[in-house]
Amino acid sequence: MRNFLNSRFGHFLFLLLIVAFVYALGYSIARNKQLEPLAVSDNLKAMVVQVKGTLKLDPRTQESDCHVRGPLPDHHCTPGAVFKEATTSQICVKGYTQIVRKVSVSLKKKVYAQYGISYPPPFGSYEADHLIPLALGGNNDIANLFPESAEPRPGFREKDLVEVYLHDEVCAGKIDLAVAQKLIADDWVSVYNSLPPEQLKKLSGRYGSWADRGN
Repeated sequence: MRNFLNSRFGHFLFLLLIVAFVYALGYSIARNKQLEPLAVSDNLKAMVVQVKGTLKLDPRTQESDCHVRGPLPDHHCTPGAVFKEATTSQICVKGYTQIVRKVSVSLKKKVYAQYGISYPPPFGSYEADHLIPLALGGNNDIANLFPESAEPRPGFREKDLVEVYLHDEVCAGKIDLAVAQKLIADDWVSVYNSLPPEQLKKLSGRYGSWADRGN
């Protein structure tokens, strides 16, 4: 064993193990840093205060001639809808969205048709998005779906960051589930704009490895 360690190959192998250990340690530290709780901004605190009581979503009153309002859906066509039985303890379990996700191609086609957008759209240009994400208890009803564009920004990629943020805040017990649902259904862009750049950067880093997408 001593002769092996003193050999050139033994030295190389020893150095390789040290490099691997340092890399793994650095990755672990960086990952733990990314998973640190994110502070609630003052602007968002003010928005949360305004949203009180139980969740009350408007009924869907229109089924055709729908028009997106920039990054927001047509409220008459997509007011949002939730699984009424969904609880915080359920949505915070990893893999929850994969269990409840059920959006068929025919339903997607119907959503795009009602908004006057050809299906399938060019790759990366739109996604059939849940207004209230599955990760926040949203359901698969057509009242909760709309074709959301990537451009101009903020688009569906930025909404993904809002979804991750609110999901984390709910699961950390900082925001009530009904409040988060109402915030994202009413105006997710305002939530996005309330988050400082450094917080968005952290969220973007976390979303890159967030396997259980919640839209």
